[in-house]
Amino acid sequence: DLIVHVRDITHPETTLQKATVLSVLKNLHLPSHLLDSMVEVHNKVDLIERYKPTEENALAISALHGHGLEELKEEIEKKILTGTGKKILTVNINLEGPQLSWLYKEATVQEVEVMPEDGTARVKVIIGSSAFARYKHLFPN
Repeated sequence: DLIVHVRDITHPETTLQKATVLSVLKNLHLPSHLLDSMVEVHNKVDLIERYKPTEENALAISALHGHGLEELKEEIEKKILTGTGKKILTVNINLEGPQLSWLYKEATVQEVEVMPEDGTARVKVIIGSSAFARYKHLFPN
């Protein structure tokens, strides 16, 4: 669903390495949307003082120190969701009904926050459009 190209930005041949990787990927005849949505990651930015990527849309990280990893995770999540047509939603459900079981079967449940005082839960899910339409049809409230 997604290509993440991680480069050692401190390597003296980093630009040549990028060109080589892009050439290999193009020769694999991958779908163009995969190449167009590729995430470019510049690693080891902790070794270069005040590093700022010169390439548009490149993310600067330091895997060693954890710098930029949250932004990378968010970018990957955004691109995967866009590429697969899925969404992250939070739905409120009644725990006495079949909704939670249905969501576990038809979606990816990420979090369940139970409100014991009223027998409900707030459920965070990753779900496709057609599955969500079925959910709304089955459980209109």
